[in-house]
Order: sequence, then structure tokens, then C-alpha cells
Amino acid sequence: MSADRGTEPVLDLRGVTRRYPGDPPVDAVRDVDLRVFPGELAAIIGPSGSGKSTLLHLMGTLDRPTAGEILVTGQPVGRLSDAALSGLRAWRIGFVFQQFFLLDGETAVENVASGMLYRGWSRADRLAAADTALDRVGLTHRRSHRPTQLSGGERQRVAIARALAGGPAIVLADEPTGNLDTTTGGEILALLHALHDRDGTTIAVITHDRGIAAEMPRRVELLDGRIVRDEAAPRLEATE
Repeated sequence: MSADRGTEPVLDLRGVTRRYPGDPPVDAVRDVDLRVFPGELAAIIGPSGSGKSTLLHLMGTLDRPTAGEILVTGQPVGRLSDAALSGLRAWRIGFVFQQFFLLDGETAVENVASGMLYRGWSRADRLAAADTALDRVGLTHRRSHRPTQLSGGERQRVAIARALAGGPAIVLADEPTGNLDTTTGGEILALLHALHDRDGTTIAVITHDRGIAAEMPRRVELLDGRIVRDEAAPRLEATE
């Protein structure tokens, strides 16, 4: 599904810089302008030290910029309190990390439901949404299994379901195949593409892997904290 650029961007970064103190100070992200629209599947790519992790934290409102402005679904976040930012993340942003971050003592469905605790929903509503999310990632049959009973690929599917369960405006996936073998990683990437193509889920994948980025409809390349390239994949013309 293509992005709807006639609508308001999900994420809008305007002249964003993140400076860390030191002698001299270090600008991990420098004067970044970036807009992500509903329905996009984008890769943010760069080598180690390029600023990818810092940009992820800024996009996800886990960190605040030193300069510039960030809007999430049209809402400026710069003056929001930490509590308000936590609420915004709970409703608008889903996170997927390479480490999974699942609770070993809880089942798959309970892990997914835990991602909605800050929404104030009842346990029954959270479990119902978790079941729906597990179905979307093809893991309904493992809903009662604990993480230690799941493969690496299944654990990442649970983590993706947790990110999806609340219907966020965007999912940020940080090196989602980093802890997986090549075959399983390919399956996770295929799932992300399916969620985008089938459901129109807006996803940004942060990666150092150019092979992964090459498969994404949009590629944003970082170097030394700056965006040096932002391109869409070439369209394949129909042949007669």
C-alpha cells in the first residue's frame, strides 16, 4: 500500500538536532527534516555511529531534541510532560526491538496485552486486542506458550503483535532481525511487508543492512547524523 501524502504526516521532524555535551559537544543528529506519512514502509539506514539509534529515540519520543520540533500525528511534543509523552507513546507509537523484551513468566497473549497497560483498558479488552494481534502475525496457536517455549522468530512475532495491538499510528522496528538467523529474519521481514501491503500499517525499520533497506519502498540514509539520501524504490512498469 502506498503512502497517502495528501494527509497529515504521522511523524514530522523539523530541523531536529540532538547534541550531547562534551569537549567538544557531539551532534548525534544534525538538522534533520523527515516526514513519514500514513501507509509508508520506510527503512532508515546507516553505518554504526551514523545517528540511527538517536534518531529512533527522537522519533519515538524516548528522547527530546536539543533543537527543532517533532510532531506526532500533528501534535507538537516539545512541551509535553514526561507523563503526557508516555501517554502519547501508548496510543500512537508501537516499538519492536531486536532483543524482544518479553516477560518470561507470562504467556504470549499476556505479553501482548501488557503493551496496553497504560491505555487504561480492562483486562478483558486488552486480552481480546492481544488475540486479534496474534492472529495478524500468525501466532494464535501459540497464545498460551511462554517465551522460553517459543523460537526466536516466534518471540519476535509476539513482539510485533504487542506493537500492533493498540492500533498505533506508526510502528518503529529497531534492527528487528538482528537476533535471528537469515531464514527466520527473512520471514520476519516478509511479515512486515505483509502488514504494510495487506493492512496499510505504517512502519519505519531502522537497520544497518543495505539488503534489508533495498527491499523497502522508501530508504532514508543517515551519515554523521545527517540525512544524505531519501529515495523511493523505482516503480516497476507493466510490460505488454
